[in-house]
Amino acid sequence: MLHWHLPVWEQFARMKKNFPHAILLHGPAGTGKSVFAEFLAKSLLCEDRQQNGYACQTCPSCGWFDQHAHLDYRRILPAALEEEKGAADDSAEAAEAEEEKPAGRTAREPSRRIGIDQVRQLAETINLSTHRGGQRVICLWPAEALTTESANALLKMLEEPPPQTVFILVTNNINALLPTILSRCRKLSMPMPEPAVALDWLKAQGVDDAETWLAEQGGAPIAARDAAEGGKRNEMDAFLSALASPSVDAALKTAEKLQRSSARHIIAWQQRWLYDLLSLAMSGRQRYFPRYRKTLEVQAKKVNMDELLRLIRKTAERNRVAEHPLVLRLLIEDMLLDYNRLFS
Repeated sequence: MLHWHLPVWEQFARMKKNFPHAILLHGPAGTGKSVFAEFLAKSLLCEDRQQNGYACQTCPSCGWFDQHAHLDYRRILPAALEEEKGAADDSAEAAEAEEEKPAGRTAREPSRRIGIDQVRQLAETINLSTHRGGQRVICLWPAEALTTESANALLKMLEEPPPQTVFILVTNNINALLPTILSRCRKLSMPMPEPAVALDWLKAQGVDDAETWLAEQGGAPIAARDAAEGGKRNEMDAFLSALASPSVDAALKTAEKLQRSSARHIIAWQQRWLYDLLSLAMSGRQRYFPRYRKTLEVQAKKVNMDELLRLIRKTAERNRVAEHPLVLRLLIEDMLLDYNRLFS
């Protein structure tokens, strides 16, 4: 558990006598919600829980959990996340960071959705007796990855939960979930750590230039660490340079250079740049790219506000189809040429 989660843990400690059958952890991406979910799952399964609620780390249940072999624990993730990190990977926060493969998704790549078959398989097992005669814990994230069919199938289990079963759902976007699912979960907001706390943690993780990485990830420390370790700084700088000095030539050259990159990352970089541009134009404040502040300030004075708002909406639409097969070079060209029009 990360130390900025301690206030939330204390809420769980007060639930001992009336623990809910379904919990929804929600909050910004990259803050360690899935780390907390697995810490809680291990505690619920522990056979010799400590006074503070922590798992004992020594009982057979704790041993099986650490080896990813506990028969009363199920982790439901999109196939793409399982493949990227491996079913036996003990780095739970990787699901929030969602590291990309180099190129747009093709039809052969595993899905980033939680499909109906995964939920049906779960339904076939949870009505059986638990292996150890104690709790059974189901962790599912990101919950917004549920398809309509899988969400409805999960809802049936939440409406009539099996005995001794706890569901822990994790989401970065609570508004993307069915209201009926929300109504059957105890919702807990997971905090974004204070900047000083996040910086100290990043520095302890050995992240160089922690302030820049943290700002670029909107203050989310785990996302900042994973971005720093992801080796995408050169790609991001190439794309941001094209935004800083917009031209047709820069758009074409940048698209050619980045055509083997990640659609999701590139769209996210443009979304953050546009947010900074809008924020500076409206309030003089900035969030994501402080090292480009002077450039953004100049652009904020020239930008066509109606066109900026239109492009923000269009970029959000692009983000919704980022997982679909596409020619990334053409997408980047289109994105940068659209950006050029803000100043024409």
